[in-house]
Amino acid sequence: MLKKLFKSFRSPLKRKAHPRSTPEVLSSRQHALQRAKFSRNAVNVVERLQHAGYQAYLVGGCVRDLLLGLQPKDFDVATSATPEQVRAEFRNARVIGRRFKLAHVHFGREIIEVATFRANHPQGDDEEDSHLSSRNESGRILRDNVYGSLEDDAQRRDFTINALYFDVTGERILDYAHGVHDIRNRLIRLIGDPEQRYLEDPVRMLRAVRFAAKLDFDIEKHSAAPIRQLASKLRDIPSARLFDEVLKLFLAGYAEHTFDLLVEYDLFAPLFPASAAALKRNPDYTGTLIRQALANTDDRIAQGKPVTPAFLFAALLWPALPARVLQLQERGMPPIPAMQEAAHDLIAEQCQRIAIPKRFTLPIREIWDMQERLPRRSGKRADLLLENPRFRAGYDFLLLREDAGEETGGLGDWWTDYQDATDSERRSMIRDLSNRQDDAGEGPARKRRRGGRNKRRGPRTDAPAGE
Repeated sequence: MLKKLFKSFRSPLKRKAHPRSTPEVLSSRQHALQRAKFSRNAVNVVERLQHAGYQAYLVGGCVRDLLLGLQPKDFDVATSATPEQVRAEFRNARVIGRRFKLAHVHFGREIIEVATFRANHPQGDDEEDSHLSSRNESGRILRDNVYGSLEDDAQRRDFTINALYFDVTGERILDYAHGVHDIRNRLIRLIGDPEQRYLEDPVRMLRAVRFAAKLDFDIEKHSAAPIRQLASKLRDIPSARLFDEVLKLFLAGYAEHTFDLLVEYDLFAPLFPASAAALKRNPDYTGTLIRQALANTDDRIAQGKPVTPAFLFAALLWPALPARVLQLQERGMPPIPAMQEAAHDLIAEQCQRIAIPKRFTLPIREIWDMQERLPRRSGKRADLLLENPRFRAGYDFLLLREDAGEETGGLGDWWTDYQDATDSERRSMIRDLSNRQDDAGEGPARKRRRGGRNKRRGPRTDAPAGE
């Protein structure tokens, strides 16, 4: 009690002054942005907050993307109003978050995220209020609800290109960290000391890679320097948060480039340890399979087609699976039970790093299980497999494996032909298999090929039952 009482009488002069800066102000004549280019709902939120007496600006990615001629995915607002004050102004607002409290203002399906200006955290332990801010022993921020001024907020943002504030009233851009300069030079640069900022939140390393891949920017050399050394800090991040970050990395249309950057900066191993080990053991096959899966995903997103994380995770983890299956088979376990046990163990290990929800882990296992079932086509098995709701995903995955160099004895071509064949042709194909007494998966000898690889249905990343 006495300690708290004495703290309340401390002179503010004893506190460390936060760094402040004067922004570079770009008038409407110096940039091409207009308020009409932003979401009408976001502009409405800013204006209502300003009319209520608060400072409010459009900020971050929406300003950055429009400067680059890109369509923003969402629109964020920064304000001097607290989350509770925002909620008081908008009936359709909800306060969310504990680690980083903010308000969501709902307009039908569109959500405008409104964050209160943040300030730097107190440096001394005795100055830190655990209800507002806290760090762990390595410096990672556990709670970030220290509010401050607009200038403070600019210094607290992660990258210079995200510290741009758009004033809808005068259509001015306030640039506190030379973000416009870095946009022109296509650079991802951290604000402040890179090592300290990464220690505060190791996910910033993933964000640096994500923005570099999305915008085709380079990571500025001082911002890139500590990444490999600090990559292991990602192991301290909650697995549920990493699942969300991995979806942002791989399901935004530039997954293949993102993967290459993750490998380059040693960030792939903390996320996918077993797959990283497989990549080291067999770089050609593993790299080809993963890149092909990611390229297929990017193509589908570019075409506006749906994708599912289940197929993506199945591809990312598959290279680590066959060796485990083989070990169990060498101990005398039959192929399908060996596949099932190895898959269970691999997914359980992976979920310790990235909390993949059950709605995705079940389809992953079914896609993998289908790889053992697809070679078994005698009798009525082929027709039963074709009716399986997971067949299409399993077939697409088989084609992916073959494209990566796996030898399957023409299994992919056989299934391509079988899907397009008439009932009598299918019976003939099954008889050919029986005559060869090949229930292990080798392709049938056929007098006439029906298009082969050129006739294949392209691999998809949207297994219907996994969406």
